[in-house]
Amino acid sequence: MTVTQSELVTGGATMTGGLPETVPCPRPRPRPATAQGCGTSPAHPRPTGRDQYTISEVAEHTGLSAHTLRWYERIGLMPHVDRTHTGQRRFTNRDLDWLNLVSKLRLTGMPVADMVRYAELVRAGESTFAEREQLLTEHREDVRQRIAELQSTLDVLDYKIDIYADARRASERF
Repeated sequence: MTVTQSELVTGGATMTGGLPETVPCPRPRPRPATAQGCGTSPAHPRPTGRDQYTISEVAEHTGLSAHTLRWYERIGLMPHVDRTHTGQRRFTNRDLDWLNLVSKLRLTGMPVADMVRYAELVRAGESTFAEREQLLTEHREDVRQRIAELQSTLDVLDYKIDIYADARRASERF
């Protein structure tokens, strides 16, 4: 099964061959009919009516370097990227959607090896749904633990800032 074959709709996001066309919201919640996902609009929106992009256009759109895009392809993190008859890479909207997901996973601190494993599972097809779910569920727990640690650190910072603000205000009274 190739990455471009089956189409599946889950939680408001369309998945084609396991690759999301939009990044779904992290938790189910009511959304307006026009909402596509929780991600913010990219700095450089895609041109309407286009579905082929050069590596430099993708680099500008995603903020990833051309070197990183080539590396992602080499290590198996990117699905097959089409090429022109002269060998130039031609990325599609689906590739941009996949890169958006990869960027979100990277932002959460998912190790590259786990992202590559996830990409392999996606390419393997529907029979890997349980394994993909397990991989993402375990990673979600890691993310939740890191969020709790960061919240604890933020509480300490808030406490210290309050102490200094109170001390500054007290010194200004005299």
